[in-house]
Amino acid sequence: MRFPLISLAVALVAGSAAALPQDASTPTHWPSYRGPSAGGVASGDAPTVAEWDVESGENIVWKTAIPGLAHSSPVIWGDRIFLTTAISDADAELIVGLYGSVAPVEGDGAQEFAVLCLDRSNGAVLWTRTAWQGQPKFKRHPKGSYAASTPATDGKHVVAFFGTEGLYCYDVEGEQLWHKDLGSLDAGWFVSRDAEWGFGSSPVIHDGRVYIQCDVQENSFVAALDVATGEEIWRTERDEVPTWSSPTVHITPARRQLIVNGWRHAGAYDLDKGTALWQMEREFGGDIPVPTPVVAHGLAFFTSAHGRASPVMAVSIDATGELPLKADDNEHVAWSIRSGGNYMQTPIVYGDELYCCRDMGVLSCFDARTGERHYKKRLDAGLGFTASGVAAAGKLYFTAEPGDVFVVAAGTEYNVLAINELGETCLATPAIAQGTLYFRTRNHLIAIGDTAGN
Repeated sequence: MRFPLISLAVALVAGSAAALPQDASTPTHWPSYRGPSAGGVASGDAPTVAEWDVESGENIVWKTAIPGLAHSSPVIWGDRIFLTTAISDADAELIVGLYGSVAPVEGDGAQEFAVLCLDRSNGAVLWTRTAWQGQPKFKRHPKGSYAASTPATDGKHVVAFFGTEGLYCYDVEGEQLWHKDLGSLDAGWFVSRDAEWGFGSSPVIHDGRVYIQCDVQENSFVAALDVATGEEIWRTERDEVPTWSSPTVHITPARRQLIVNGWRHAGAYDLDKGTALWQMEREFGGDIPVPTPVVAHGLAFFTSAHGRASPVMAVSIDATGELPLKADDNEHVAWSIRSGGNYMQTPIVYGDELYCCRDMGVLSCFDARTGERHYKKRLDAGLGFTASGVAAAGKLYFTAEPGDVFVVAAGTEYNVLAINELGETCLATPAIAQGTLYFRTRNHLIAIGDTAGN
């Protein structure tokens, strides 16, 4: 078994997200990790820019300094942006790139876990709240962060998850409504218990409930809580090793389900009761799952890529029972490939195509319905990719860890439109609202859009 190339604590990628209230899909909202339903695709038809220059200010709407180290993504509701961070007195170590060390960071010291609210129009910080202070119980990976989980909002509540240090809920004005201690959530490589990498799964808000996925070294579970009070509505145990994926809510007239990635249990649960609906054959894919499931064209797409297996699977959202890993063995598996899946990034379906970008920058484009591969190209050699791709206005945005953003034309032909620099490392997945992209870099939140009015 090879060593993991990068920290899953970064699960920033692993992120969160799901179908939220109906108006969550409006162009002014990006309510959770990768927006509504974790899809990563901006709603509306507002154009986004292909080129910018942070140094000169070209197409830079604003740039706001954010203290601390975090890989959580910004979330947006209307004119407000919410994000989290972990602040310490020392300059937190961050090592990016493709490497195989499993050792966590030693001596990080005391941390302040904070939730921030910014004005979307100008980047001004409206309020900051300290959720927790002290020495975290578990360590993080050198590429990870104590604030890896993306918050979620429904326009009334803001929920932030800091793993062992708690789940916190605020109103949009910054008043803390409740706090939930969920016990010790030790996330690390199950093969080596000393490899503490930090918690990374993000919460999802849907229809008055908060959904969480807690896959850890011991006592893994998924749960639903009342978003107004924090009261636990249901909890279902999972026979699962640590993962850094976030759950996806999917609703149809026939079924309401919480879809989850995993190694021992990738599948779905009944959204209202927490009972298992279906699952993959045991030990599906890579043994350190990070990507969040995404749904399109009546299919749920799964991938993971640590160890010998790196599959991509397209499963019917009406699946039942235990599903084999080969498409021709079960009517519910539309298609699958045994290798070529993602390790860190959540894939993206834009139009009729599924795009999978691997941690070394290899981008594959498939027909989402059939699995036919249209192309397989390397964005760049030697760069690590952790942030998940997003899409808008016929363009896909893939961010390399050093801060290079590759803008790729959507479609079956490979076409890089531009490569732009952010000027800082970036491991967080960007957000999009009304044609503006929001990148969370090592030290800033940067709003990028058409400043010339074109």
